[in-house]
Formats: sequence, C-alpha cells, structure tokens
Amino acid sequence: MRYAEYTPSLTGQWPGFRGSDLRNIARPIGNIDFSADFPVQWIIETGEGHAAPAIYNGRVYLLDYDEKLSSDALRCFSLETGVELWRRWYRVPMKRNHGFSRTVPAVTDKYVITFGPQAHVMCCDPVTGELKWTFDVKKHFETDVPPWYAGQCPLIDGDQLIIAPAGKDVLMAGIDCETGEILWQTPNTLGYKMSHSSVMPMTLGGKKTYVYMAVGGVVGVSGEAADKGELLWNVNWPPSVVAPSALQLSGSEVALTAGYGAGGALLSVKNSDGRWTANMDRYRPNEGMSSEQQTPILYDQMVITVMPKDGGGLRGKLVAYSPTDLRVPLWESAADERFGLGPYLMVGDHLFVLKDDGELFVYKPERRRATLIKKQRIMDGIDAWGPMAYADGYLILRDSYRVYCLRID
Repeated sequence: MRYAEYTPSLTGQWPGFRGSDLRNIARPIGNIDFSADFPVQWIIETGEGHAAPAIYNGRVYLLDYDEKLSSDALRCFSLETGVELWRRWYRVPMKRNHGFSRTVPAVTDKYVITFGPQAHVMCCDPVTGELKWTFDVKKHFETDVPPWYAGQCPLIDGDQLIIAPAGKDVLMAGIDCETGEILWQTPNTLGYKMSHSSVMPMTLGGKKTYVYMAVGGVVGVSGEAADKGELLWNVNWPPSVVAPSALQLSGSEVALTAGYGAGGALLSVKNSDGRWTANMDRYRPNEGMSSEQQTPILYDQMVITVMPKDGGGLRGKLVAYSPTDLRVPLWESAADERFGLGPYLMVGDHLFVLKDDGELFVYKPERRRATLIKKQRIMDGIDAWGPMAYADGYLILRDSYRVYCLRID
C-alpha cells in the first residue's frame, strides 16, 4: 500500500455501477462543446481487463489486476490529473480469461467496496485506502464463480452491502459496511447460480425489492426493514450466461436481456394482498429489444440498447424501443454505425456511445430518431467493453489495457 496526500476541489460523483441513481444518466456541469475534439486529460496503463471506474469527490477508483504480483489491486487516482494517490492489493493467482477484473467499485463518504474476479470483497477507507475488512464470497458461501470471472458490481444501500453469492445455501445477503458482518441471508432453495449480472434495487408492487438475474432464473428479494432478505417471487429463465442487469420500466414491469441467443423478456410483477406473482413474456434476439453485455438505458420513454450479434439486421446497432412495446423499434442507427459490445451513457440529453474498437459517437436521441452529433477516435482500442463514467465535466472510458479521461464540458 502506498498513499499520497491530496485535497481535491471537485464534488461530482459517479459512485458505482450506472451512477448515482443507477440509471446510467448524468447531469452535465455546463454546456458541452461539440465543435472540436474532446481533449484527453490523462491516460493510465492497466492490467488486461474490463473493470470500470467509480468517481467520488475528485477521486477515481478502479479495481485492477497486477499480473506481476498475481493480485487484485484497488487503485485511487486524481480525477483532474490521473496521478495515482494510493493502491491496496491482495494476492489471488489466476490465469487470464479475456482479461481479469470486470466490476465497478461502490463508494460513499465512508467506504469504497470492491468485488473481485474471484468473488473477493474488500472494504477500504475511500480517502486513505486503509483496509477495513475483506470477505471471500467463493469460500464462505461455496459459490461457483461464473465463466470469465465475476462481473457482479457491489451495491451499497444505506449502511449495508448487498450481494448475490448464489452459493450452495445462500442466494442473496446483506453485509454491514462497517464491520463486514453478515446481517441477513436469503436461502438458495432454488439452486440458482451466480451470473455476471448485478443486484438492482427497484420499487415493484409498491415494495422495495432487490432484483437479481441469476443463472437459472430471476428473483425479487425484499429490501424493506420489516422482512429484508425474504424471497418475494422468482421466475425461471434458461440463459447460461447473463451479463446485463435487470432494467425497471414501470412500477410492475422489468426488462430482461442476455446474449448467446437468449434474447429478451418482459417481466410483469404483481402483488395482490401480499401474494406475489411474476410472469415472463419471452422473445428471440431478432424479435425485440435485447443486449449481450451492457444494460440498456431508459430515457425519455425510450429503452436504448446496442443489439447483440444475433439480433438479425439490427446486430450491433444502437436501437431504441418504447417501454410499452419492446418488439418494434422506434429508431436505429445507420448501417455503418455498429458498436459491438461497447458501452453507452447519457450526459444530459446527449447519448455517448463507445464502439468497442475505441471510437466515440455522440447522439441527440429523440422519440423518432437519433441525430449523430459527432464522432471522435479516442484510441485504437481492443475490446473497449468497460462501462463509462462521468463527473465534473470529465468522461472516463477504457479498453482492455488503458483508461482514458476526456474533458467534455
């Protein structure tokens, strides 16, 4: 561990997977100038991987993998300069499998928590990097880590860390952020397995619910104090690989997507006097809204996605659907605008999309069309799959080996 004194002046936050409100939508600090290329503020080298950054009050947090040390490494950088402030690591030997790290840290004023590729959880002080506690999910819960390593991003809800071990006996668990103590557990009577997806908090049927897309099915677990951890409903779903997370469309409907031919589904959840039901309307990837890796965005009554490679004529395109009709597109990008497994996010009313070879596209999405505003080659990238992050006018993106920071407003 090494530590450098640093007093940032910035206060913007992108504190975890999909940002502050988990919608993957950011509010710009000023007007974005599209007339010239966005300047690159800094670049850092990383181990091979797809882990994405979190940003909190001028600090950038990234879970990297150091092959020389055979270690997961939580690295903290200055958002303004890219100077590394500290790093905290632990040894976990493993072999490369399309890279190593894949997740986004979760950060608050008191904690930064990571979920490593072999399902090790680590909690540190976000300013100094001082270790608070660690937890071996794979060992404790007898979890089978999915192919291509764990992709589940940690979720901090209040003073609790919410994870889905999907192990031998425990499906989901709440952990005290201060001590690492397990506070509650949801039994895994269903026998579901860990996927690459992340737990998403939603309010469905008037009840706070943690929704998780496991291998084997989708579950809703109570997030309310009176019965926290109680399994409310579940529905079986066959994909053997699940990377995107569930996307809430309304107070009763959730969109599900997965790659490798799985396509998508509309999940309808109902609560009738405490009796829960969940029903699924499934379709193939060439029949409606789907995604292989990234979680779609719900924005201005549009569900925006990049279609998977088995999406027929729409494969790789940026496509929008109405949340009331996930089968008929509202609009699609041009034939030569295809993005592979690249990420996308909204900054204000503009959609930033990174093609997985490192070219950045910016669109103005509207109900019947998306206007291409600009495109810029950022890098000659290799597998630029990691989600982007935005705060204080800085946009952070990456490919398999480098992290780039752009100043966009």
